[in-house]
Amino acid sequence: MYIVYFAIIMILPLYAQMKVKGTYKKFAKERTMKGQTGAEVARAILDANGLYDVRVVPTQGVLSDHYNPATKTVALSESNFNEASIAGAAVAAHEVGHAIQHKEAYSMLTLRSKLVPVANISSNASWIFVMIGIFASSSGWLLLGIALLAAGVVFQLVTLPVEFDASKRALVQMNSLGIITNEEERPARKVLSAAALTYVAAAAVAVLELLRLILIYTGMRSDD
Repeated sequence: MYIVYFAIIMILPLYAQMKVKGTYKKFAKERTMKGQTGAEVARAILDANGLYDVRVVPTQGVLSDHYNPATKTVALSESNFNEASIAGAAVAAHEVGHAIQHKEAYSMLTLRSKLVPVANISSNASWIFVMIGIFASSSGWLLLGIALLAAGVVFQLVTLPVEFDASKRALVQMNSLGIITNEEERPARKVLSAAALTYVAAAAVAVLELLRLILIYTGMRSDD
């Protein structure tokens, strides 16, 4: 059972990363018919939704694209910012999808924002208590670690609908504004689906790890 468990937690994230990088690399080479850069795509969707106060800026790194609600900034990796490709348009539209969620106070995004400080604290502290509990054979310390880890798992699970919704909004916006053609919708969807897989993999691994620790805890309790 442990062999299967370790295979899943190691192979699933690796597969997800390979999938997103491979899909992105493929469609980063395909130029959209309209020829808009990622920056232009982001600006067009933002303006169409009345988000004139949201800035679009370049950021270093590959696939480092993100939306910062605190500064109202859509940050696009330099290749997506400057180049016109199906992959770049899809990624830019996805990040703007988060900006639209923010504007509309999308409930799951609001919940995820509230969970961020809790998740940051719990992710850093949980394994300290887990290791103390395991090495000291203390079910109490282990339970505390599990409780903190569970908060991080909840954050991962809440992230899924946030990301799926942003991708759905991205496709709607790109189609309605004529940023992509009907033929380009399928590859754009592939880019967004591959990116979503990384979040699914992270959530699956987190849930599996939590279940494993719960099994260890129940075993400790039965031995007491």
